Amino acid sequence: MELTLLGTGAPAGLPRPDCPCAVCAACVTGRTNARAATSVLVDGTVLLDLTPGPAFAAARAGRSLQGVRQVLLSHPHDGPAMELPAGLPAPLRVAERQDLALISGHRVRAVALDSPGTGYQVTGPGGDRLLYLPPGAAPAGLEEGGRGDAASVPYDMVLLDVLGRPEALARLREARAVGPATDVVAVHIDHGVPPGPELRRRLAAAGAHTEPDGTTLVVGDYPDVPEIPRRTLVVGGARSGKSAEAEQRLATFPGVVYVATGGKREGDPEWAARIGAHRERRPPSWRTEETCDLVPLLDKPGPPLLIDCLALWLTDAMDSVGAWDDSRWATVGARMLGERVDALVEAVRETRRTVVAVSNEVGSGIVPDTASGRRFRDELGRLNARFAAECEHVLLVTAGIAQPLRG
Repeated sequence: MELTLLGTGAPAGLPRPDCPCAVCAACVTGRTNARAATSVLVDGTVLLDLTPGPAFAAARAGRSLQGVRQVLLSHPHDGPAMELPAGLPAPLRVAERQDLALISGHRVRAVALDSPGTGYQVTGPGGDRLLYLPPGAAPAGLEEGGRGDAASVPYDMVLLDVLGRPEALARLREARAVGPATDVVAVHIDHGVPPGPELRRRLAAAGAHTEPDGTTLVVGDYPDVPEIPRRTLVVGGARSGKSAEAEQRLATFPGVVYVATGGKREGDPEWAARIGAHRERRPPSWRTEETCDLVPLLDKPGPPLLIDCLALWLTDAMDSVGAWDDSRWATVGARMLGERVDALVEAVRETRRTVVAVSNEVGSGIVPDTASGRRFRDELGRLNARFAAECEHVLLVTAGIAQPLRG
């Protein structure tokens, strides 16, 4: 099947009308590509959703709508009614889990969602399969252990709102409806993420990509998308957004194990509030383990690990070896801590799991007044450097902006 992306933006388009935000302003001034509301033409026969002026959108892409036999709507189209070009069939929405066979040889199946709207599974005459989901939607029923409407083999291509509903992609991966060879195309792009390099970086972390309006894609031709790094270190200062960045990187993957190294602090309401805020951000399918025993987790196979954070792991390790006592540090403490760090670094080097770790960058601030404070600062700097050396991808987060240092 051949797909032409007549539009790739959110229902209101990009830029949004009368929106003064920086992303919309960049589209208005032409510094980045504008995007019409998402609409996809399949083999010149099936039109998935509408964008204002569909005939002009098709003409700009070098296509014609004269051969369209079916127009399918996936979500309510707000605003004034759009004029259909002469000869284009009236749009419709197929009832959930109903099938539609077209003269062209395409088969369409409506897919149930967890929100208003309808997703569509389209099978081409040659048997290749794509899944199209409306904005803000995820497939229903997949998290319960069944496949729902997902087939027993992965789709060749899926088009969905990767950034607006990352859990939709996680559900599809869990149901094995999306596999390593599935081409994941992000559509319904809105102004929530800056365009250009930042948009590409966010999507690459999810194993996805997006294309400008007018692009034609061939189902089964896997594009040159950067591989998802298996080991990532995210560093940054206090409240820099490093934890949120780490969570975003794994939001499209199921069954993530969130490893909290801070432990419990009885009678500390401020710490409890921090932990509560972190929990609320995580997908409900994630599992939490409160431990500093990282080596066994890295050694055994399993779902992705999010380790937050290495600074608290180091604090626990230094507590355990008595590193705060100058005399003990000089005799056995430094050696014992070195052995723990060696074991952790070796486990990171040998792990087969996907790992995203968070750590504080403390070496750019005021020099601590105490010897123990300086000791912690120095040891954390060494730990970060050694951990980073084993990672394919390293990010520095400042003021909520992630800057790739490697990968």
